[in-house]
Amino acid sequence: MRGETMLENILEIEHLTKNYPGVVALDDVSLQIRRGEIHAIVGENGAGKSTLIKAITGALQPDSGVIRFDGHEYARLDPATAVRAGIGAVYQEFNLVPQLSAAENIFLGNYCGGRLTVSFREMNRRAAEAMREIGVDIPPRQAVESMTVGHQQIVEITRSLVRNMKLLIMDEPTAPLTNNEVEQLFRIVRLLKSQGMTVIFISHRIEEIFELADRVSVFRDGKYVITKDTAEAERQELIRYMVGHEVTGAFPPRVTPVSDEAVLSLENLTGNGVHDISFTLHKGEILGLAGLLGCGRTQTMQMVFGVARPKSGAIVLHGQRVNIKSPSDALQKSIGLIPEDRKRQGAFLEMTIMWNICISALKRVSNGALLNKKKERGLAKAYIDLLRIRTPGMTQAVGYLSGGNQQKVVVSKVLATNADILILDEPTRGIDVGAKEEMYELIRQMSEAGKSIVLISSEMIELMGLADRLVILHEGRQTGTLERGEFDQERILTLASGVAV
Repeated sequence: MRGETMLENILEIEHLTKNYPGVVALDDVSLQIRRGEIHAIVGENGAGKSTLIKAITGALQPDSGVIRFDGHEYARLDPATAVRAGIGAVYQEFNLVPQLSAAENIFLGNYCGGRLTVSFREMNRRAAEAMREIGVDIPPRQAVESMTVGHQQIVEITRSLVRNMKLLIMDEPTAPLTNNEVEQLFRIVRLLKSQGMTVIFISHRIEEIFELADRVSVFRDGKYVITKDTAEAERQELIRYMVGHEVTGAFPPRVTPVSDEAVLSLENLTGNGVHDISFTLHKGEILGLAGLLGCGRTQTMQMVFGVARPKSGAIVLHGQRVNIKSPSDALQKSIGLIPEDRKRQGAFLEMTIMWNICISALKRVSNGALLNKKKERGLAKAYIDLLRIRTPGMTQAVGYLSGGNQQKVVVSKVLATNADILILDEPTRGIDVGAKEEMYELIRQMSEAGKSIVLISSEMIELMGLADRLVILHEGRQTGTLERGEFDQERILTLASGVAV
């Protein structure tokens, strides 16, 4: 019986358990992955997905349980053993050396040549050949730091190919990609499957699971819940398994009309890669910025937040022209920003949750020049409870949280400033469907309470569901403004492509 099972399943996990102080990250998990399938794993932030992947790749040691891979049994794995066994992974944060070329990264630690020499010609030839096999043409000598995110990801995948990996784990691979890059990635994944590779695919985007995966396994609160054939599963059913209750997917409606009071106006703002941007944000309004990746949405709002300086044009705040010199200046003017890149710009990963939440709101937790620890703890607890941040305690370092919970800390940090104008740049990126619903409700509550919000999102449905108006950009220029009654997906995409309507 064991021999027959091993022929079908390339990976078997039995009773895997991992505990952290105050948290059971994996709770007696058993799971089987069939040879040659694309197997999706879904679950809310903190469900145990990342811990499972780290155990399979040897990045962490489980407290108990067994991993069987390709006929061999392991009580524990280390990264070198996992690679030798044929297990590879592509993480959200790529494991590349930016200054080295594509070929050098592909063969890193396994250079072509003799014992004491490296044959760059052979390395470049083999790298180009491997990339051609998956239908891409990236110059092997090109430095990784000059590549698009999509091409960097392909370099990571190619590295697994040349090492003859049998199992490739992809952790949120589509999160930083454009739509065209996602299509290319899916083509490559299907090609890898056709060549016999097994793929574990982790994503918060349920629609991707149905498009790509053969089967899907659901995790919740560190426990394995169920595995379904995607052909037999339904979207709402999966979400219900993930969150433990029904999620409607509906956006919270506006109750209070938007005020006519203008709180922020941009007048022909130019600089930081954008030109002649003009729009007005009203009190209590959610103003969406739409456009394709690189269209200038983030660059525009960086000038409003003082990250970059405009070359010309004006920023008008409550009727007064202002010169915002820095982010601290913006915060003093009651403007807050949730940045797109939470790890590099949004959170101090080595510091605690409490420290991160309170650092931009020191006036709220201080008695004069002295910090008030009671106020600090109270403020941190309020936002941990409000955003349901999954953590063993407020003194946990942010870097040890799941990606979605890190995002919630970044949101809390900005909300704690009590700013009147909030710039939300991809606020739901990397968070699960249940957390998204909570975030949508929070955004709506803030706007109803009089906060003015600029929402940048790559998810069209999100913008159309939340925004009162949309400003559409294309290649750094404004191509249109639509009122809520004019929202139409085709029309928005047309404007985002630079075509006048």
